[in-house]
This record gives sequence, structure tokens and C-alpha cells, in this order.
Amino acid sequence: MDKRSIVHLEIVAKDPSVSSKFYGDVFGWKIEHSGPPFNYTMFQSGNVPGGFPGVHEKMYQAGDVIVYIGSDDLAADAKRIVAAGGKMLGEPVEIPGMGFFQFFSDPSGTRLALWKTVPGQPA
Repeated sequence: MDKRSIVHLEIVAKDPSVSSKFYGDVFGWKIEHSGPPFNYTMFQSGNVPGGFPGVHEKMYQAGDVIVYIGSDDLAADAKRIVAAGGKMLGEPVEIPGMGFFQFFSDPSGTRLALWKTVPGQPA
């Protein structure tokens, strides 16, 4: 099995604009706000890109930190996760034109996600 890279990190914030300013000021991260349809704040920490999603009743709670692990095949990885004692948490979710993510938990209950980039898009 090949090593898998962490491809994205999310720091869930009650107010993404306040949190992004804090991390930008303290750590010098480059902050970029996107408008509709995503309304998402991205950061570049140097080696791992990330974002500040707002609280979302079904997906994100304040204080969550979600690690996204690269995947070439979500279904195959889901089978390996379940076989090793993890749980899949819902179906894959598409980010149009970018890729798909799918939440899972490890055997201790820590929530993470898989990320599969759409072919032809940067990872």
C-alpha cells in the first residue's frame, strides 16, 4: 500500500472571517476568501492547504478539525476503512469541478475525510 498524503485541512469556525484573520496574523498564512457559490475561506500554510468552513448543522461543529486524505478510489478506501474497524459517515459529496469528499471515523471515533480530485484538476 502506498503512503497517502494529507491534502487538505479544515478548521471549523463559528465566524470564519475572525478565525482566518487570527491565523493569518499569528502564523502569516495566506488567506483567500471566495464568493458564491462556495463562500469559503481558504488558507495556505506552506505545505498543506486548508479552509475555514462555518458551522453546519449536519457536517461541521465549531472546534472540529478535519484532516482530508488523498484517495484515488473512494469505494476501495471505504472498504479498507470498514475492514480495519472504521465507519463511513455518509455518502460521497461532490464539490463541482473540483472533486469528492467522504467523511469517515477511525476505530476511536475520530472523524476524518477522504478526498478524490476530479481528473484534470490540481490535487
